[in-house]
Amino acid sequence: MGSEARAAREKKTVSVMIGIFCRGNHRPKGTMCSECSDLLTYANNRVDKCPLIRDKPTCAKCPVHCYESTMRERIRAVMRYSGPRMLYRHPILSIRHKMDGSKGKMAE
Repeated sequence: MGSEARAAREKKTVSVMIGIFCRGNHRPKGTMCSECSDLLTYANNRVDKCPLIRDKPTCAKCPVHCYESTMRERIRAVMRYSGPRMLYRHPILSIRHKMDGSKGKMAE
């Protein structure tokens, strides 16, 4: 898988996770709140600048921690909340994310 496809999947996963978190904690319907929107923009910028995007595992298992500490805590809260809900709402994306984390790289 090319780095562009890997980056796109990583961005989609984080977008879905932040969306689930925002709907459950901030806005039950409608657009994403500004706090979550800012977090999504930050996460997408981190993915764009990731030097390991092609071969890296999920961010939680990555050897390079590029999130600043406050943003890392925010994304952890999002993942703790959204992770269990992802399996029901986006099963394929959830499984692929889990595979990225366990293997470090998806089979091509």
